[in-house]
Amino acid sequence: MKNPLPEDPVRRGRAKLALLALFFLLPVGASWLIWWLDLVPAAPGNYGTLLQPHPVVLPAAGDLKGRWVLVQFDGGACDSRCERKLYVMRQVRRAQGREMQRMARLWLLTDAAQPRAELLAAIEGTVLAPAGAARGFPADPSVADCIYLVDPLGNLMMRFPREPDPSRMIKDLQRLLRASSFG
Repeated sequence: MKNPLPEDPVRRGRAKLALLALFFLLPVGASWLIWWLDLVPAAPGNYGTLLQPHPVVLPAAGDLKGRWVLVQFDGGACDSRCERKLYVMRQVRRAQGREMQRMARLWLLTDAAQPRAELLAAIEGTVLAPAGAARGFPADPSVADCIYLVDPLGNLMMRFPREPDPSRMIKDLQRLLRASSFG
């Protein structure tokens, strides 16, 4: 087997130096190429839509003050979609474990109908109030289409889609509660 380096000592030294430089510059060149070709997928962001924070008025209920509040707007008759949102809100809060006490749930009733007794028993701990007691929520999309998140200072900051994915909501809220020192 023939030696790939030249016989001349000066040329041999230069060849070794070139190979050594190539060895250390190869990762830099490869990372630049990956960046330039945009081969790395974008890091997943949050699931909920961040809103421009602005103050909202919530009903004056003691359980809501100083807590992160999941808010839902729906009628008292509560169809299956409404029940699913209530269930998701309950489960997402429970999934926070010891941080669960930092969160509250609010159902703002958009009509005069009273919810069924069995539904109220299933969502125990959810604060009910007339929708007129709350102000500052966006009208687009319809307020009944989303689950909103209000921070402990009373600012609307996030909304989750019409058919929420509970596992992704849980991840968003876990990150938020871990990063937040208040509420």
